[in-house]
Amino acid sequence: MDPTLLKLAQLLPRLDDVEDLLENEVEARYILKKAISFMEKWESYKRHDDEEIRYLVSALVDRNWERIHTGHFSSVPLNIRKIYAIGCYFKIFFLLLESTSPAQREICSGILDEAQLLGCMEDWSDLKMALMQYLDEEQVEPSRPLPILMPSPRLQSSCDIPQLEAPSLNEFKTKCFEPRQPTLLLNTIQHWPAMEKWLDLNYLLKTAGSRTVPIEIGSNYASDEWSQQLVKIRDFLQRQFGSESGSQEIEYLAQHELFSQIPALKKDISIPDYCTISRDDPPGAVDIKAWLGPAGTISPMHYDPKHNLLCQVFGSKRIILAAPEDTEKLYPHDSEFLGNTSQIDAANPDLEKYPLLKEVKFYDLLLQAGDCLYMPPKWWHYVRSEAPSFSVSFWWE
Repeated sequence: MDPTLLKLAQLLPRLDDVEDLLENEVEARYILKKAISFMEKWESYKRHDDEEIRYLVSALVDRNWERIHTGHFSSVPLNIRKIYAIGCYFKIFFLLLESTSPAQREICSGILDEAQLLGCMEDWSDLKMALMQYLDEEQVEPSRPLPILMPSPRLQSSCDIPQLEAPSLNEFKTKCFEPRQPTLLLNTIQHWPAMEKWLDLNYLLKTAGSRTVPIEIGSNYASDEWSQQLVKIRDFLQRQFGSESGSQEIEYLAQHELFSQIPALKKDISIPDYCTISRDDPPGAVDIKAWLGPAGTISPMHYDPKHNLLCQVFGSKRIILAAPEDTEKLYPHDSEFLGNTSQIDAANPDLEKYPLLKEVKFYDLLLQAGDCLYMPPKWWHYVRSEAPSFSVSFWWE
């Protein structure tokens, strides 16, 4: 075995680590016990001895993939997602025992990404990081480099909500959080390394290019033409920001937990202290989402159930807000999936089709690089990128 791979194998779960997880999972316990035993004694086994275990591990992964895809994802028990992730780890190692060629590493990289997207890998973060580094170390350099974006000049723009210059924690609490007042927080994240580093799209390509992520196809998720695909970040970046980007259909990396998938990028940002202010004691977890795309991406008028701090790293976004009190006048969709989304086009409202819009007060603003927009729970917002854009949102209760 490759010496590096041997060190990685030592990070794999042991039976004592997963006993509680497998308490009522007889099939998974049988398979993982055999897989763990094999990996602990692999040097004493002959090649053909692992054929049955390889088959069983693949079957375990397939079985739990099916369980995850039965019903709504939010209702999938956590232990099923954890078993799926552990099964993927062992499947990857058995594939690497076969071969460590670039093609095989690419296959394993895809399995690791799917395990991150569907499974739960929090208990094995050291293994995930080490395995990701191992699989990516022979990444092929792109033949055509991506552009290095220039910082956008700051524009003078009207703003229909209060603006505060990097407010203190107490000022944010009294003027924004407690009264639930949407506010534009100016020059709030200038200290982030991401403000400079992410302008070089080749840095994003090198750091994250091999990862597979869900990409929205089309500018608006509420339109009939909208779809979603799993793609490599490198392909997404080349299509949307490379030399042929003007001829491509708009794609959007939207509302994705990119920083748990790629911890190296999380080092370039920090959770704003404002997110520590909560009515809960102690405060709950902060959900961090990434939004990356070209000019013209649109999030239609919708609301989120949590406090939202939308931080702009590069580019700018035109945002239109409306208060929760106007919900019924904003014509929400009837479907469960789009129940928090309005049927209107906030940028070009059709007052004949939606006459109650005449009674709605809309608030318009431009979110620019280095600024954050605080949106209290259930405030409606329409978002359109005016230029190539990277935003990070923080949701908390």
